[in-house]
Amino acid sequence: MTQEQYILAAQPNTLSQRVHQGAQAYPVGIYGWRKRCLYFFILLLLVTMIVNLALTIWILKVMNFTVDNPLILQSDRNVTVNARNNLGQLTGQLTVGSEMVEAQCQRFEVRSPDGERVLFSADEKEISIGTEKLRVTGNEGVVFGHSVETSHIRAEPFQDLKLESPTRTLSLEAPRGVEVNAGVGDFKASCRKDLLLQSSEGEIFLDSSTIRLGNIPHGTAADPLHGAPGTTYPKQTVYELCVCPSGKLYLSPAEKGSTCQTTSNVCLWS
Repeated sequence: MTQEQYILAAQPNTLSQRVHQGAQAYPVGIYGWRKRCLYFFILLLLVTMIVNLALTIWILKVMNFTVDNPLILQSDRNVTVNARNNLGQLTGQLTVGSEMVEAQCQRFEVRSPDGERVLFSADEKEISIGTEKLRVTGNEGVVFGHSVETSHIRAEPFQDLKLESPTRTLSLEAPRGVEVNAGVGDFKASCRKDLLLQSSEGEIFLDSSTIRLGNIPHGTAADPLHGAPGTTYPKQTVYELCVCPSGKLYLSPAEKGSTCQTTSNVCLWS
């Protein structure tokens, strides 16, 4: 064996010896103060996790964030809920205060429990009530500042329906007619001054088994054959209904012939 071959054959053993000696001189792992610091940070992290969990449970307990109980938000002042778009702009706001509940949005809706029917909606143009019955329990009823448009107004069962304008005019208008119907009770229209029934193109039709006109004045006679001027007939039981040119009605004693002309002095003051 030559000297070069001997040197090459001996080199692997020398390298393994160096590696073995190096392993003994430089041990692998965390020892000393590094190991103690690592254990301290792990313990600190564990304590922090326990504290966070305890605080979370405490917040859930105090704020009533449970499944079986309602959610309660309390504040000494106002409670405000905001809705924003993807640009951060405010699109809706609900504020609950001590004196007022205010909602700012483009459209406000109240739906039925199943979410299918809109019970109440409001926007800038109109307010819609989708319930079958609108009940107003105030003593003064409902006060409208301007016109009201509706297809049906009905009183509660066994209650009277009253449309009243104490200081101004009450007007009911419709292009195809206005119907006032009292199916069981009476219909009464009263006013302080004149009650005007006017039809520009049609007629005024009174259809009833009995039509009564109360407090109609009695005509006075000016003809000497029927009595002195200004004579009335208090004992008369049957009268003739007469009409003045102005449209005023008056009663005249009924005889064989018409007596409207002879008792027409009442028309002079109409």
